[in-house]
Amino acid sequence: MNTSNLRKYLDVSEEVQKALAEGRPVVALESTIISHGMPYPQNVETALNVEKVVRDNGAVPATIAIIGGKLKVGISKEEIDHLGRKGLNVIKASRRDIPVLAAKGEDGATTVAATMILANLAGVKIFATGGVGGVHRGAETTMDISADLEELAETPVMVVCAGAKSILDLGLTLEYLETKGVTVFGYQSEELPAFYTRKSGFKVDYRMDTPKELADVYKAKEDLGLRGGMLVTNPIPEEYSMDPDMINKSIDEAIEEANRLGIKGKDTTPYLLDKIQKITGGSSLAANIQLVYNNAKLASQIACELSKLK
Repeated sequence: MNTSNLRKYLDVSEEVQKALAEGRPVVALESTIISHGMPYPQNVETALNVEKVVRDNGAVPATIAIIGGKLKVGISKEEIDHLGRKGLNVIKASRRDIPVLAAKGEDGATTVAATMILANLAGVKIFATGGVGGVHRGAETTMDISADLEELAETPVMVVCAGAKSILDLGLTLEYLETKGVTVFGYQSEELPAFYTRKSGFKVDYRMDTPKELADVYKAKEDLGLRGGMLVTNPIPEEYSMDPDMINKSIDEAIEEANRLGIKGKDTTPYLLDKIQKITGGSSLAANIQLVYNNAKLASQIACELSKLK
């Protein structure tokens, strides 16, 4: 990699640069949750609160986005507000979109895949998000599989999430991750959480009970030179977990409507999440916000433990 060419595009904030240089803990945060995850101004409030959770737990937040073609690791409050106001008019940026937006000088809100790539370019190892993408229902005929899974197989970043979004085929998502050699951990749980709910009926590869255990495993993987990332699934707090029957009925209804309207590809997840929020009277959005805060807290704790091992 030509570092002088990379510097032309990569813009790491002064705060994040300083923390990395000093070996202090840094947590990457994505930006599609700002533009595509919820309405304004709740999206901006949530993004700023997530950064506060990271700081309160001893780490430096690095919200990642593409602004005016710059690959930014650590964006300002003004830039978060800019993405929040533009909302769905911001391009949802995955791996394939990064060079196009960089060349054209446009804005992009980074998905899990793109956030992992930019975090890795800057040297950030731990990333907190809501839920990862996965294998969509019916993928055996549509081949609709999120690029997030491929990135987990390639890019050395530990992703903390509340499981794969429950709009997906969770069984096939786990099979795909196994094929790609991605370790799936359950934090204080042996079962894969299903985003809005704590249970899915599927087992994770390993249960881990402390942030230190997770940091130790990541460090061992790094020391061994093994490629790819790791997935930490952190169940939504009990008090915010939704009724499985109610949420599954809402998901089925939303998927049926998306199929009827011919909604496909990168438009599918934002459409389904918005539809589910409307069906559930906003309770799914409240759950989504709480699980993101919970993941930011755990990611910060892991980052703090990892920084001690450096």
